[in-house]
Amino acid sequence: MHERSSVAELAGVLRGELNRYSEGEKLPSSRALVDRFRVSPVTVSRALAALAAEGLVVTRPGAGAFRAVPHGPAVRLGDTSWQQVALSVETPGESVPRSVDASGVLATLSEPPPGVIELNGGYLHPTLQPERALAAALARAGRRPGAWGRPPVEGVGELRAWFARQISGPAGTVNASDVLITAGGQSALTAALRALAPPGAPVLVESPTYPGMLAAARASGLRPVPVPADERGVRTDLLAEAFAASGARVFVCQPLFQNPTGAVLADERRGEVLRVAREAGAFIIEDDFARRLAHEDAPPLPPTLAADDPDGIVVHVCSLTKATSASLRVGALAARGPVLDRLRAIQVVDSFFVPRPVQEAALELVGSPAWPRHLRNIAAQLRTRREALLTALARELPGLTVEFVPPGGYHMWLRLPDGTDESALVAAALRAGVALAAGRPYFSAEPPAPHLRLSFAAVAGPAELAEGVSRLRRACEETLG
Repeated sequence: MHERSSVAELAGVLRGELNRYSEGEKLPSSRALVDRFRVSPVTVSRALAALAAEGLVVTRPGAGAFRAVPHGPAVRLGDTSWQQVALSVETPGESVPRSVDASGVLATLSEPPPGVIELNGGYLHPTLQPERALAAALARAGRRPGAWGRPPVEGVGELRAWFARQISGPAGTVNASDVLITAGGQSALTAALRALAPPGAPVLVESPTYPGMLAAARASGLRPVPVPADERGVRTDLLAEAFAASGARVFVCQPLFQNPTGAVLADERRGEVLRVAREAGAFIIEDDFARRLAHEDAPPLPPTLAADDPDGIVVHVCSLTKATSASLRVGALAARGPVLDRLRAIQVVDSFFVPRPVQEAALELVGSPAWPRHLRNIAAQLRTRREALLTALARELPGLTVEFVPPGGYHMWLRLPDGTDESALVAAALRAGVALAAGRPYFSAEPPAPHLRLSFAAVAGPAELAEGVSRLRRACEETLG
């Protein structure tokens, strides 16, 4: 059982038993709870902490946990219905709604209920995360001289230099001075979109594409315009047409292990993407989110688009988060020319800077011998899980089409039969005990067909993948017949 599931279950049991105790009465000791429920002391501690956060219990060091005594009168519930009007009033000339649909993002961020297999997750399972290396790096970082001081707003110099080497590769075309440290990839994407396009402007996006980027674009008042992509990346013939028809000056793409298809931009299209954008006088936002998630059998990775761009067309976004932990929110923006000043200004206004201890911990991690070992481990594990998912799908659901087998990343893109109600299938799957990501949120306009995205990184291992697909089969039988 996952630790988080055990904590939630124990907290639920204790919450239901609180009425047995008078206000202020002491609860059983932690040792007694460990013996009774056969869980670890850490699980007991976290469950009690959860109840304390709800105001249901009070913990006293050395004394134990006690049922909380209510304080003061009940809080009067107000009337917030007026906000519906205030949030919906549009000013003259406002062309883009201000409401934000985060459902596509929340589908991969929200923890599923206990017992539900997570085939919609966007991060590595805890068993794949370098938890010991992260803990050691954080401990060492906290002892570094000046670790708790104010960092440069652009980021710690050594970390900027490390990201520059990662982005430019052997060519060395990106310098540390071209890099800004950000609080993860999503923050970098949002800053880039705001810097490069004014509210109401069109922005070209791959179709399908990452829902978090679509949400960030719409939250910035931009209008995503889809450009179809296939197993070799974005269709460059249609990209040129989209620039001409829309007047857009920004194109957002994921050239490596694209989300959700897993596609890699073909060599012959790389130069075309740069040429088309240059002729349109447009920027390319390159979201290189999965470079550190190549599988063990992946061919040599192509360089970043930024490495082949001396003219400042590409604004590069990358992050350490996907290859480590959802809580290591450290990423980078790389750009050349005046746009770098604008990106820096937006980041300073939004968040000042990324906390220095987090940056120092990232430096300690990537500079340790544990880092290459971790990357080799996840390369092997992701390949194993990918093959396990393919085997389970072929056995249980041969009627579903896997459009492309990715050599990297953590997801599989499945074509569903025409006429499938994605929402009904996702709901049925959840009832069967497996969480899925519907395909609709990955399209900025009407989708050409129904799809599912299955993640194979957020589960405990191949056995759980097989069980998840078995549960998906039962959901398909219920909804598809």
